[in-house]
Amino acid sequence: MESRALKIQRFHLSDVSRERMVTGIKLICMFLFLYTAYAKIVDHERFLNGLKNVHIITGLAVYISWFVPLSEILTFFLLLVPQTLKWGFYAFITLMTIFTGYIISALLLEKKLPCHCGGVIEKLSWTQHLWFNLAFILLAIIAVWLFKSKQNFNNYKR
Repeated sequence: MESRALKIQRFHLSDVSRERMVTGIKLICMFLFLYTAYAKIVDHERFLNGLKNVHIITGLAVYISWFVPLSEILTFFLLLVPQTLKWGFYAFITLMTIFTGYIISALLLEKKLPCHCGGVIEKLSWTQHLWFNLAFILLAIIAVWLFKSKQNFNNYKR
């Protein structure tokens, strides 16, 4: 029985480590969305024209061109406020999953693949972009897991 208890505690992160990891992931996610939202708003016409060139969303391009950066900014603020951090990570995961689905569908259905994400991220190939998104989704899921296990640990200690 004692060896089983030792095995369970072998992968234990301190509350400080857990909090630092969540904070680090939060800052990376916040920076990504603020950066991409800024790039899409500053060069909105280019972003809109890029969306219009994707056949699967042409009819919704105008709405999407405003919805995406506004959603990224809203998610940034959800991640910024400690009381809404968990919802910010859920919003981040949801948006990144939608973006990843868009990338997969574009890879499968489009002949010409224009990238209009903004800034340095546009330099990635579509396959690299797919892996980039998946890595960020994984990071956010880890942050949610760390956040939830910290809450469970704190509730258990009381």
